[in-house]
Amino acid sequence: MIYVDQLGYAPYSKKTAVLAGSSASLPEEEKYIRVLDEKGDCVYEGKAVYFGYDEASGDYIWQADFSEVSTPGTYRIESGQEQSSCCFQIGSDLYSHLNQVLCKSFYYQRCGMKLEEKYAGIFKRKCCHEKGAVLLEDYSRWQSGGQDVKLLDVTGGWHDAGDYGRYTTAAATALAHLLYAWSFYSDSFKTNLNIPESGNGMDDILNECLYELKWLLKMQMPDGSVRHKLTSMRHANFVMPCEDVRQMILFPASTVATGDFAGVMAKASRVYHRLDADFADTALKAAKRAWDWLEQHPEFIGFKNPEECNTGEYGDRKDTDERMWAAVELFRCTGDLAYLEKAVFLMQDIEEKSGLGWRDVAAFAGWAILENQLEAMAEERPDAVIDKQEEQFRQQYRDIFIEEAFRLAEVSGQCGYMAAMTKEEYHWGSNSVPLNRGMLFATAYLLNGEEIFRECAAQQLHYILGVNAVGYSYITGIGEHACRNLHNRVTVADGIDETIPGFVAGGANGHPADEKAEWMIAPGTPPMKCYLDIWECYSLNEPTIYWNSAAVFVTAFMQSITSKAK
Repeated sequence: MIYVDQLGYAPYSKKTAVLAGSSASLPEEEKYIRVLDEKGDCVYEGKAVYFGYDEASGDYIWQADFSEVSTPGTYRIESGQEQSSCCFQIGSDLYSHLNQVLCKSFYYQRCGMKLEEKYAGIFKRKCCHEKGAVLLEDYSRWQSGGQDVKLLDVTGGWHDAGDYGRYTTAAATALAHLLYAWSFYSDSFKTNLNIPESGNGMDDILNECLYELKWLLKMQMPDGSVRHKLTSMRHANFVMPCEDVRQMILFPASTVATGDFAGVMAKASRVYHRLDADFADTALKAAKRAWDWLEQHPEFIGFKNPEECNTGEYGDRKDTDERMWAAVELFRCTGDLAYLEKAVFLMQDIEEKSGLGWRDVAAFAGWAILENQLEAMAEERPDAVIDKQEEQFRQQYRDIFIEEAFRLAEVSGQCGYMAAMTKEEYHWGSNSVPLNRGMLFATAYLLNGEEIFRECAAQQLHYILGVNAVGYSYITGIGEHACRNLHNRVTVADGIDETIPGFVAGGANGHPADEKAEWMIAPGTPPMKCYLDIWECYSLNEPTIYWNSAAVFVTAFMQSITSKAK
């Protein structure tokens, strides 16, 4: 088999195809490749270099560098034994197209509004989930017909994943990826997404984020606390969202959700202060109220689903990282050193300081404290002057990002498919691993310009787009052999053969946890090969907003450096 990035490659980037075999006798064999253009003419011939045995895939690997091919066009690669790769392109605008598709996917996840044909095309649909929600503590009384139970307006936001729930921690994580990506690579977000707000003078990715942020504000209670999630008691059946009539419930607040809320609202207030001053003011006030509630509740208040509830839990072990992120962002908003001192104190109790996922958000604080420097480097301008009292904390995070990036570069180098993952990291939602690490590599590259970090960031995206042991592009609508049958209620129920483009599938899972996957995947299958493009396989094939947002960040980075190389 020959694996390539099915989107393609920038003209002057490093280009590596992976050839895989399953026999131990194959290392004796020399392998050669031919790169063919759209007419079938050979434009390059070269020898593949034997890499070795790859534990995660169970494959013997050869890698073939064809970086010499730089002329824009459509290509495929052939090797012996009639092997041929999927088609791919070489071009300067590939990442711009990918970024547009990924960003538009959030519009298709909108809840509480009609998706009109002029924006959604064949994926148009009716308005959904317009009824008010009931507090969990009032739910029993509501079930008994209590006339005095107040229903709250929490319409709006994005459906989180393949279900119709909306979750504070997931929302804050996705928004963080998107808002920081816009801060660092704003030139990568100038494309019109054809959404209802297009043309209002604001970049469309910020319009889209605003739709989610305004919903998130509704999750805050009068005392400043923030409810953990908004879902029905049980997952909806596989029906269109407008047909989901189960009662939505506001589940209790947690310190995790409240910390995430404070962090992302403070960040949003900085992003929107010149674009929508009223919203920016509202967001900052909400962040401060959330922080005040956290200060009044220094104890950890986690979240656990009630016994009868089967919707997503997003449970966490600690809230120290969420509190630290909130403290740093509030410091950036206000200049109040008390927030920074709190962040420095909290940092001592955080083990995973480079986390960029929903469970570990500490690195968002790193992005916040390094933002001036990262923006300056992305724009190739002198670093902005910052207060000297920030310097030590900033230097700590600079070292954290760079040291972790060097460590992960070694992990990437030990994988035949160049994914920065160990064989143990193919778990539920494994595609989040290379995408989150792609964001970390991009950050490290901005900080010190080491070429290895740029290449490693690109390789994580190559993995997602087809350089993997199952040969799938894990982004719907992108690539000749892209996944199509996601565990997503809309795409299953809409009766449309075509799949909504731009969704990132969960990915290979060495411990499949749904009945279909457990039945179809043989025990002992190498973890990178534990994937099926079947909608019932929710432990392999469900999308979610914070995998898409990570893909947006990495793609925006690639688009930024590609545009500078033109």
